[in-house]
Amino acid sequence: QVQLVESGGGLVQAGGSLRLSCAESGRAFSTEAMGWFRQAPGKEREFVAAISRSGTSIYYADSVKGRFTISRDNAKNTVYLRMDSLKPEDTAVYYCNAEIFITPYQRQNYWGPGTQVTVSS
Repeated sequence: QVQLVESGGGLVQAGGSLRLSCAESGRAFSTEAMGWFRQAPGKEREFVAAISRSGTSIYYADSVKGRFTISRDNAKNTVYLRMDSLKPEDTAVYYCNAEIFITPYQRQNYWGPGTQVTVSS
């Protein structure tokens, strides 16, 4: 069974940095696009960043461009989110997401349980 597990969240002061990791475990045929979403209290879940399997296509939400960097290590089945110049409005639960082929013909979308990021002013 495929699972995604995030780590690296925590409490940081405004202007600080954090690096989130999301490790995939279990048997999968291949992992395609991976990404990060976040959900602040009282708000809907929103897109943060995404990266293609090859790493050649990368997308960011306007709110994080220039501050966040997404990357992946396919050998480790892990995606990362480096967050710099953090702002209080970045406070949210951050979720990892992946499009995974569990067989050559079955593609499913997976979510991790989330990791809390809190930025104090």
